[in-house]
Amino acid sequence: MKKIFALLLAAMLLLTCSALAEDDGLANVMAKGKLIMGFDEAYPPMGFVDENGVHVGFDIDLAREVCKRMGVELVLQPISWDAKELELSGGNIDCIWSGLTITDERKEQMLFTMPYLANEQIMVVMADSGIASMADLAGKVLGTQAGSASVDVLEANPELKASLAEIALSDDFVAALMDLKLGGIDVLLIDSVVGNYYIAQQDDPSAFAVLPEVLQAEEYGIAVRKGEQTLADAINQQLIAIQEDGTLDTIRAAWFANDVTTVAKYAAEYKK
Repeated sequence: MKKIFALLLAAMLLLTCSALAEDDGLANVMAKGKLIMGFDEAYPPMGFVDENGVHVGFDIDLAREVCKRMGVELVLQPISWDAKELELSGGNIDCIWSGLTITDERKEQMLFTMPYLANEQIMVVMADSGIASMADLAGKVLGTQAGSASVDVLEANPELKASLAEIALSDDFVAALMDLKLGGIDVLLIDSVVGNYYIAQQDDPSAFAVLPEVLQAEEYGIAVRKGEQTLADAINQQLIAIQEDGTLDTIRAAWFANDVTTVAKYAAEYKK
């Protein structure tokens, strides 16, 4: 009996030490004095390369403010969106901060901060396409970004998927939008924050149309590795502070006409 008890105690101590050792995310970031942010560099307005070759965007501005308040340097690391999970789990980046939709499947692979931005899955067509609603998509070619939440949404709508002639996956949404303009695809399934921003930047926004159906409402979060709750908590507290002193609204106004942030909605739940 004593031997069994000793073995159980040793196992419990091992698990406790293991759990404590795993949660070194914040300590590692503070020790090296920098936060490596993995992001999609072709995802306006969240993160992209401007005409001067500089990385800009809402997520980048927000991350820079969070890092300033944490006292660490922000290091921008562009990644392949289709390999984002491997980049994070492999330790190449400290977080994925790039309009990342919170889903149950992703929660199994990584730890999310509080939701900080609202989004929807919309469908964009050319205004002269003759496509007025989802009912007109039978036999059409639909495009979207590989590895994006849009792919998951399409899988969750089997009737729509089955009605399509083809599904074309692009490396990023900017390439997919260009494909739409050139006629390579008939309809684009895309995050509303990206689609609406892109349309607004065109010389003739009226050349595009957004179909009336919204396939899914979602929220964005920042992902860190499983077990790194201290890092997630630290980011949450800075997001709340930035919201409470008005800085979040200043950053938001530079990129969005409407307030799509959700920090105030969840502040009480996440505030320490």
